[in-house]
Formats: sequence, structure tokens, C-alpha cells
Amino acid sequence: MMRAVAFEPRFERWRELARGLLGEGVQPHEVDWRPEGESPQLSLPARAPGPSRARGVGGLKARGASVAAAPRVPRAFLDLAQSVSLHRDAGRWALLYRTLWRLVHGEPHLVAVGLDDDVLRLRRMAQAVRRDRHKMKAFVRFRRAENDLGETWYIAWHRPDHRIFEAVAPFFVERFNDQRWMILTPDGSTCWDLKSLRFGPGVPREAAPDRDEMESLWKTYYASIFNPARVKVKAMKAEMPVRHWGTLPEAALIPQLLLEARGRVESMVKKPRRPPAMDAIPEGATLPVLSAALATCRACGLCENGTRPVAGLGPVDARTVLIGEQPGDVEERLGRPFAGPAGEVLDRALAAAGLDRSELYVTNAVKHFKYEERGGRRIHKTPNLTEVSACRPWLDRELSLIRPQIAVGLGATAARMLFGGEVRLRRDRGSPRRTRFAEWTLITYHPAALLRIPDPSARRTAEEAFFADLRLVAERARAVRDLPAAC
Repeated sequence: MMRAVAFEPRFERWRELARGLLGEGVQPHEVDWRPEGESPQLSLPARAPGPSRARGVGGLKARGASVAAAPRVPRAFLDLAQSVSLHRDAGRWALLYRTLWRLVHGEPHLVAVGLDDDVLRLRRMAQAVRRDRHKMKAFVRFRRAENDLGETWYIAWHRPDHRIFEAVAPFFVERFNDQRWMILTPDGSTCWDLKSLRFGPGVPREAAPDRDEMESLWKTYYASIFNPARVKVKAMKAEMPVRHWGTLPEAALIPQLLLEARGRVESMVKKPRRPPAMDAIPEGATLPVLSAALATCRACGLCENGTRPVAGLGPVDARTVLIGEQPGDVEERLGRPFAGPAGEVLDRALAAAGLDRSELYVTNAVKHFKYEERGGRRIHKTPNLTEVSACRPWLDRELSLIRPQIAVGLGATAARMLFGGEVRLRRDRGSPRRTRFAEWTLITYHPAALLRIPDPSARRTAEEAFFADLRLVAERARAVRDLPAAC
């Protein structure tokens, strides 16, 4: 005989009922699941809210049957079921109970069977819910409003595909816990009043504000970051479904931005973007003028860290250039490259190879010291790609003035500058190439990296390789010593 089960459509209540049905031996085909019930009315409060169905920001908690009476099922199923319970498919409860029945009646590993029809359907539902939760976090747009007490509220209307509004609410509490806000959806509503999270019934779109004074500013910002060179309409619509465009202020700009995209790309191609560092590099600067101009550069955030830039050092007609990563703590204080512990290792290697440092030009790919404070000390921190790229015009101009016959990159950052992004230091060190910087270009370890190797044996091996690479540089320098300097 068919048993009709009317219940509030929540995972906790379904689990409570499912336990009881399993205990009675009621089979899946004998149950008619009938979800019903709605939340109380929610309105913008003018004062502290009265009693309502409220919940803390944490996750859901099961209730009902005792743990002792509960059947044992895999944790993976409970997680899957909790996600599927938010799906809009009316048949999800029956599907969940059928899967649960199979798990406790001879198929304990069912959830791991990816090709099972029931499991496959559940996984697809869970995936749709996860995607919808992500879309809600990305596409909710708040608008400012005031109530009759002059309190500022931020109100948004959103149309999710599934009943996820309560599950996603803790994300917004964590993100905007110092603001009063409401998120209204057709299925239900969420309200945060700085103290508690409350839920109410669905609200039509007309109940939410349709604009505020910040909307114009947001549209201006969105238009400025819209990249016409990366427009892929199909991918954009997949990531930002058209059904959400009605509640996204920036969506009104998209047709015009797409229309202008091709022309903007052509304009960008015709007029390449000038690197910011070029604004600080004087036209026709000599090496001393170039070094003095470093202090005016504002091409990246490293200029704000309180350190002074360190220019290269050496004769303008040097045949050999050594390029490191960036100045260190000692170098920044003294204003000279390779003046600290790493410089001592370099000096020993140069002396062993028979190279006179006074005849070399020594510089760095990045001119500022990047560091982090740790225990009152400034500890080296590797510059990122943006910072390296911002500093590149300075190195390019140095090398164009010196026009070396030999260029040596010390460490991974300099290696990428000279050989490109596909370089591997351990693989490619010690093997010279011809580059646009010099006829003979070689990369090797950075002396500072040798000092950081904790194992003595490994450090000696790396030092021997480093010394051997500089002997190769010395041999090449002797070979070109009698050649005329580049003019």
C-alpha cells in the first residue's frame, strides 16, 4: 500500500523520516514523498526583529531519530544527499530514498559506482547545485536603501536555479558581516541585521530597488576592465548566463562593449601599450643618467616599500655583463649590486676563474629589494612576474648601452629574462646560447641560492658547478679579448 509522506522540504526532515521508514522496512516504491510548507513573512525591519525561524551562520544539523537507530551509510552519500536536497527536481526525495535503501540492503559501495543510473543522476544534480551556488556568489548585486529609521540596507534580488539561498547565506555573512543586507529570491529571502540571519518567503523582483547612486560608478569600472582582446561570447554566456543579466547592472553595457570590441583590439594592435617604466627613462640617457633616473620610477609597487633602487655597476664598455635577480638587504643599504654574502661567493668564484670584477658590468633584473619582515629582519622574497616585467625596460636600456659580447644570468629570474619562459636552470645551465642580448649568453646558479642549500654535500656540488660555469665564462672572455669592442 502506498504511503503518502508530507514534510517540510529540508534535508534534516527528510533524513529523519527516511530513518523511520527504513526501520519499518518500507520499500521505495511504497512511498509518495510530498514536500510542503513555507517560511514566515520577511520584511525590512525598522527595529530589532521579533521571534522568527532564525539560524546561526554555521552549517545544517540533523535532528530526529537517535544515532543508535540510524543505519550506517557512507559519509559520501550524506554529503551528496545534502547537496541534492537543494535541487529543484521534485523527484529528488524519492531518488535519495531509493539510493539509501539500496545502500543498506546489500549495496554498501553503491556511491562509488560512477556508472550506476541513480548515482549518476544524483551526481549531476549535486554538480548543478554547486554551479548554482557559485553563480549566486558571483552575480548578486546589492543596491543601497534606507528604512523608516534611517538605517542603511543593501538589498539584492537574485533568481537561482535551485533552492540554495539559505545554504549560500553564510558566505555573504562572512563577506559583509558589518553591513545590513537582504537577498531576495523567488523561493525565499535572507536577511542579515548585524546580529542574526533570518529567512523568509520568496519575493518578486519588483520588491527590490532597481538602481542606486553607486551603479554608475560600477558600470564605469566594469567598462574599464572589459578586455576586448579576450572576448569569447559563448564562454562568457556559459559563465554569466543571460538569465541573470536582468539583475546585473553591467549587463546593459555588454552589447555595446561587444560591438566595439573589434575596433578596440585593432587600435591596441596599432598602438602597443608603452611600459610604465619608459616614462622614467630619459630619452638618449647615458649610463650615469640612467642610473640616476631609477629613483623616479613608479612602474610597480616595489617603489613603495621604502627601499632605494640599486643600479648596475661597471664600465660602459664592459665585454661581459653579470645579471642577478634583485639587490639584497646589504646591497640596498650600500647601493651596490652583489655587496653582501652572495657577493662574497661571487667574488671567490670570479677570482678562481681569473676574472677581474672591475672589468665586468654587474646588475640585476629587478632594481628594488623585495622582502618580508620576519623577526625584525628583512628576508628576501622572490619578485613576481609583474614586477620583473615592469623593471625590464631598465635592463634592456642598460644592455643596449653596453652591448656586451658575453651575458651571464645568475639564478632563475635572470635566466628567464635571457632565455625565455621555457628555461630550466638545472637543465640549461652551463650551455651557452646566442640571444638578442649577447652573442654568447650563459645561465648559472645565483650565489645566494648556494648559501641557502642546507645539506653540505649538496651545497659543495652546486658550488663546484657554479665555479665551473664561471671558468667557461673566463675562457670565452679570453677568446674575445683581442677582438675589437662593439661600436
